[in-house]
Amino acid sequence: MNTEADVLEQADTAFAEALAEALDIREHETGDHSKRVACHTLVLARRFTSDTDQLRQIYWGSLLHDIGKIGIPDAILLKQGALNENEWNAMRTHPEKGHRIVSKIPDMKEAAELVFNHEERFDGSGYPRGLRGEQISLGARLFAVIDTLDAITSDRPYRKAGSFEQARDEIVRMNGTQFDPLAVQAFLAEEKTLREMVDAKCMLPKDPAIPQTQIRGVNHDSQH
Repeated sequence: MNTEADVLEQADTAFAEALAEALDIREHETGDHSKRVACHTLVLARRFTSDTDQLRQIYWGSLLHDIGKIGIPDAILLKQGALNENEWNAMRTHPEKGHRIVSKIPDMKEAAELVFNHEERFDGSGYPRGLRGEQISLGARLFAVIDTLDAITSDRPYRKAGSFEQARDEIVRMNGTQFDPLAVQAFLAEEKTLREMVDAKCMLPKDPAIPQTQIRGVNHDSQH
């Protein structure tokens, strides 16, 4: 029988997933991009922690990483060509907007920090605060690797999906600059699992790499 805490946790997860799906629809994303990167990020996170609460926060933060784009005008968000300077400056406000949204949700403080940090780079050249190294939350450092993996291996309106090998080569190339070396090391250690997940374009059901018993309320049995 579910406790009150279980019910509230499931409600939080359902709410976060609904918000992420709304943004995916608005951005014309297909294949549940937000759920996919959130679940893939957990594969890396489990190499660093087994703490249920921390894993849950990383899942929620990864799921809601771009929620601040709700506040970006369609003319900028959905523009097919390159953004001009003013448009780019507007786009760069989305981590702060997202942090403001998620930090208002009870029990999502760490998730909100991941949202705030997800565009930062390990060498300090990211935005919005120019954080570097361990100033960036662990979840955001792990997420950055997964976001690049998903971006390269997913179809876009202007190009077909690249291969896992192309994504791996880019991640290794940016080791120590865009990406935390520890996150890259974890990615390489989990390459087999992540490759299978990317090939399937889904969260593998009952895959032992995904903490299904630890992240209650997250449906890992759904195929995309």
